[in-house]
Amino acid sequence: MSQPLEFSGKSFALYQTLHPAALLIANEQGHLLYADNIEQALVPASTTKLITALLALQHWGAEHHFHTDFTVYSCTEVQAINCARLEIGAFGDPFLVSEEWAIIAEYLAAQLKAQGITQIQSIHLANQWFDEPLNMPGAERSLNPYDAINGALVANFNSINVRKTLTGWESAEPQTPWTRSAQTIVENAGLSLKIAQEERINTGQNYRLNQQYALELLQTLLQQNGIAAQIGEQPLSSANPQSMRFRYRHFNRRNLAEMIRPMLKYSTNFIANQIALNLAAEIYGAPASAQSVQKLYQQKLAQQFAWQEDEVRFFDAAGLSRDNRINARQLYQVLQAFAPWRELLPEVEEGVFAKSGSLLGVSTLAGYFKHQQQWLPFVFMSNQKVPYRFRNQLAKSLKAQLP
Repeated sequence: MSQPLEFSGKSFALYQTLHPAALLIANEQGHLLYADNIEQALVPASTTKLITALLALQHWGAEHHFHTDFTVYSCTEVQAINCARLEIGAFGDPFLVSEEWAIIAEYLAAQLKAQGITQIQSIHLANQWFDEPLNMPGAERSLNPYDAINGALVANFNSINVRKTLTGWESAEPQTPWTRSAQTIVENAGLSLKIAQEERINTGQNYRLNQQYALELLQTLLQQNGIAAQIGEQPLSSANPQSMRFRYRHFNRRNLAEMIRPMLKYSTNFIANQIALNLAAEIYGAPASAQSVQKLYQQKLAQQFAWQEDEVRFFDAAGLSRDNRINARQLYQVLQAFAPWRELLPEVEEGVFAKSGSLLGVSTLAGYFKHQQQWLPFVFMSNQKVPYRFRNQLAKSLKAQLP
């Protein structure tokens, strides 16, 4: 199948009325089977996450595991042999969910008890990996989880699932304890729910409160494992190395591929930006910032695809920024490079594996048609309002007409 394709039908007829819009279909050999307006730079929305996934998989590989360090020091009082201080070295693990924190707490508690330690005098956070505060372009100040801010130390994607009770609020997840900072976050949010109603919200724009929430979650889980713990107010910057009792480097159980798959399926902005910040910190040096993420996209894409640096315009890794620009031909090049990992994409229609993108007045879809044992890359981009589910209907119709 290498001849130019012709299409018909209601969806395709509607596509032809859109402006600006672009459509591209190619075969596995790199021949363009259909190409319309593929050189015009358009807003990609969340198809940006394809680029984020590609850069991360190329740099680390699918089996990469993010880590967080935990260092235990003796207490300041020499006689307090059953006491310790804990320093957390934060390195931006995107998937520190409650279940992961529970594993960390259980391991730390067992190691502490083995050394006769029953209490942690203070838990401290050490972060030199990400800028503080850190605001990625495109995010708004809503309660929605997709507007959660990023950070070097996070819990549950900087979001909480909350339930209204007769007396106040509680966690809507059995694996996630309720904490004082969670109470503060909900009260600050001004959330209004009926009794027994649940809602997931982000933990707000105050990065220190976000950090406090993660620390309190660990504190509570340690206490459930028999270790009394307090949270320190200042970083543990003057700890004597000779007072170190042990260090634990926790590798997240999920590998990179297992993080990218849900990021693409659920279009998780937080994970995308978290991964890009980690890339920027590792490649350019810490602390990572929104500016170093922009530099990452500009330089790496120009190097890989021979694009001019002034052609590369990405300001965030999730696709929230309306200033992001890419054309259909360039997005097709990304799909060509992404081919080894294409099965990480969700199947949005039968035989259509793709990543969608949505902003007000922006609708995009990019991925592969699985057709007669081949994977045919395709790109649809519209910077004009379209009917609900139009992009899926168009992709389904186009695939059905493939020879």
